[in-house]
Amino acid sequence: MKFVAITACPTGIAHTYMAAESLEQTAKANGDEIVVETQGSAGSEPLSAEDIASADAVIFAADLAVQGRDRFAGKPIVEAPVKAAINDAAGLFERAKAAAREPVTPATPELTSKVGANDNAGTKIRQWLMTGVSYLIPFVAAGGLLIALSFALGGYKIVDAPKVTEHFDAGSVAGWAALMFQIGSAAFDFLVPVLAGFIAFAMADRPAIAPGFVGGAIAVTVGAGFLGGLVAGLLAGGVVLALKKIQVPKPMRGIMPVVVYPLLGSIVVGVLMYVVVGKPIAAATTGLTNWLNSLSGVSALLLGALLGLMMAFDMGGPVNKAAYAFAVGGLTTGATASLQIMAAVMAAGMVPPLALALASTVRKKLFTEAERENGRAAWLLGASFITEGAIPFAAADPFRVIPSIMLGSAVTGSLSMAFGTTLRAPHGGIFVLPLIGNPLLFLVALIAGTLVAAGSVIALKQVRFRAAERSAAVSSQPVNA
Repeated sequence: MKFVAITACPTGIAHTYMAAESLEQTAKANGDEIVVETQGSAGSEPLSAEDIASADAVIFAADLAVQGRDRFAGKPIVEAPVKAAINDAAGLFERAKAAAREPVTPATPELTSKVGANDNAGTKIRQWLMTGVSYLIPFVAAGGLLIALSFALGGYKIVDAPKVTEHFDAGSVAGWAALMFQIGSAAFDFLVPVLAGFIAFAMADRPAIAPGFVGGAIAVTVGAGFLGGLVAGLLAGGVVLALKKIQVPKPMRGIMPVVVYPLLGSIVVGVLMYVVVGKPIAAATTGLTNWLNSLSGVSALLLGALLGLMMAFDMGGPVNKAAYAFAVGGLTTGATASLQIMAAVMAAGMVPPLALALASTVRKKLFTEAERENGRAAWLLGASFITEGAIPFAAADPFRVIPSIMLGSAVTGSLSMAFGTTLRAPHGGIFVLPLIGNPLLFLVALIAGTLVAAGSVIALKQVRFRAAERSAAVSSQPVNA
């Protein structure tokens, strides 16, 4: 049989391409054909109309809105989280083959989101938020790295430099540092509106983008920040969904998505954000910022440990992304504690792949050949802050690997907070080390957690290995008559 598929994860970095590779390998093993479109950061060739037309069924392995979903109207569609394609691609193909045998009523989906009509409320909200975060990350990466670079070139006083539109010295490092800072700041100004706009988009498609952006911009204006953006996006999507349910005369239907929904949605969301919810959320944001800045001693260690546990628990999944989104949201405040949280989150997220790369190198006999091969790739993935590099190990032995990497990441998160390391860049791993505050202590925290996690994995696997040896020895002994 022939299939087409789309894979997409919130960051668009690792899961997207791992899922595509798993689907392709499984199809080859089954004697089937598949063409995969990866809607990730590196992109891929869009599926051709011929491939879609000739496909027996469609597989969506995605954790956020699928772009161009209307292309598949009338085709049997199977939907699953992106991890399902990595861990159980064969099961997905079985579902797709079963769907291909069922009659399909052609229909164009109302929403460009993977959220199904029968999903529970918690699942829907998580997918909406992850869609917003996925579109936010490129702005965070561009803005954060530019700001970090500006500090590396010009020091922290670069924030007081005059506007480059008024004075720009192309012959000095300080002039270029000021330019980098102001470009990065411009990118950061979009963070909250982009988050709100694409949460709304995931809920109610393109007509909700304008109300979402407007609500996000107002959240910035009233000081509601990242939390205000979350609320504005949910409000905008909810308002537009409600407007879509209103029956209108047929001649007006053409202008509703282009004019009426964006207009009325922006008015309603704007009024709510300015008059009703904006100030309470701003107060909550201020309180959260003050609380983060007051953290010290044991409380800072506990927060670092908690963030480390979250980063390692599902290695790029929803819990990991919740911790990452919390850290990224703090970058918009510029508070010192928020920069420390970003450093702790990145260091903790690097531990799982690095620890398993180390463990599979020093105790090779405890790992399969495939795991040792994955371990060689995990060095680079861990150094690049791609936590998903640990997934193949966790999938093969979850009860030993996951607790071990959670312990190591908790140690790293706590130490990073205790050392006061800071980070303005939201990604980059070891490659942004010159932009990290207290970089040597950052490395100490990273190495300590990596050693703890690797040691725990080796110890737990060693117990199983010795038990297997004893069992083999007993079974090989002759039975006395």
